Amino acid sequence: MGFNCIRLTYATFMWTRPDYSNKTLAQSLDSFNLTQAREGIARNNPQLLNLSLQDAYEAVVDAIGANGLMLVLDNHVSKPMWCCAREDGNGFFGDMFFDPKEWIEGLTQVAKRFKGKPQVVAMSMRNEIRGPRQNLPDWYKNMREGAKAIHSTNPDVLVLVSGLNFDKDLSFLSNTPFGLTLDNKVVYEAHWYSFDFTQQWQTQPLNRVCRQRADEFQREAAFLITGDNAAPLIISEFGVDVRGVNQADNRYFNCFLPTVAEKDLDWELWTLQGSYYYREGKAGPEEVYSVLDYNWDKPRDPKYLQRLTILQQTIQDPNSTNLSHYLIVHAESGFCVNVEGEDNVHGSSCRERSKWSHGGDGWPIRRVGGEQCLKAVGDGVPVTLSTDCKSPRATWKLISDSRLHVAAMDEQGNSLCLEATSSNYSSILTRKCACVNNEANCDPQSQWFKLVPSNLS
Repeated sequence: MGFNCIRLTYATFMWTRPDYSNKTLAQSLDSFNLTQAREGIARNNPQLLNLSLQDAYEAVVDAIGANGLMLVLDNHVSKPMWCCAREDGNGFFGDMFFDPKEWIEGLTQVAKRFKGKPQVVAMSMRNEIRGPRQNLPDWYKNMREGAKAIHSTNPDVLVLVSGLNFDKDLSFLSNTPFGLTLDNKVVYEAHWYSFDFTQQWQTQPLNRVCRQRADEFQREAAFLITGDNAAPLIISEFGVDVRGVNQADNRYFNCFLPTVAEKDLDWELWTLQGSYYYREGKAGPEEVYSVLDYNWDKPRDPKYLQRLTILQQTIQDPNSTNLSHYLIVHAESGFCVNVEGEDNVHGSSCRERSKWSHGGDGWPIRRVGGEQCLKAVGDGVPVTLSTDCKSPRATWKLISDSRLHVAAMDEQGNSLCLEATSSNYSSILTRKCACVNNEANCDPQSQWFKLVPSNLS
């Protein structure tokens, strides 16, 4: 499916409290009366049932490594439970289940246990710090101590540092840096979902909402990757209801994808699993944000995987600042605008992608290595390649608040925007630009394209 890494969660108590750590997998399943799950493991992985929870976790780590994948070990909670509520006792240092000393002990135990396993490339210190007790002095003190504990025990792994407010906010680092690099092993992590702005995604002009949310992500997290003190950043959670029935999720993801592709960030997607043994008091519930279906047999929606392709590609070399070309990415499909043969412009997978140059607003979009450029023919008509690159129909600019409308102009002064509709994403045409003035009850997403910069040769 194109993934190369798994974020494997764990609870602190599994490593610090004997009533958890000494329990076997079979005993754990029996304690929740999970008969069907136990029978399935007995059929497919019987060697796991009598292992302790720690040993079973390590067996999974070893199996993942044997299949050529990397792992990020994620301290998701202290007490094993579904995450995350604002006040669930697991949110911030000093909460009912979140003792800082016990937390550091757990980090140290995990770092020690998996030292020397090359597939374990990183440890995430804590998932979604949150709650009414949040404060910066305690955050800096404890996160620094946790990072040093991991690094002193296992200096090979990257150390992922999460922020405040459900791991959305790292903005405070612009004023007071973390103060540790740990031999360049520190990586910052952030989460981005539709949740906090569901109403805005459903009711407000989408170009405006997308720009606001992208700007917020830049202020609160993405600022870290630029400037004199640039640092690595990974989006350690994002995701949507893959069934396609959640309007806010659908709209958010059409904004998320081009924003993150432009920055070429690494990421971890919520989530792989299509179901759970046990969640919030219920056996066998479904996970609708999953890549896999309920039975873990096949992808829930292959089109969802197709959309992720652009994010799975390496687009930028962090050691180079020279812009080589652009990719033109359609947000709703995840396709790239490509050329087949001499002049067949179409939308297709970004695994094989055409290279374009663009000098900015009012300049043509040229095919790299040739004299031809994109040209709008008319409203509802497929675009062409042309050598007439001075025509208004061949000079393009970004319009609308979202900066996701790519527009040329016809002889009557009408703006014509690139478009690929859901009926046939492979057909790239132009239509009169929609919703660019933040009109109410207007959906512009079929016209959302991003010129994604690349410095790869």
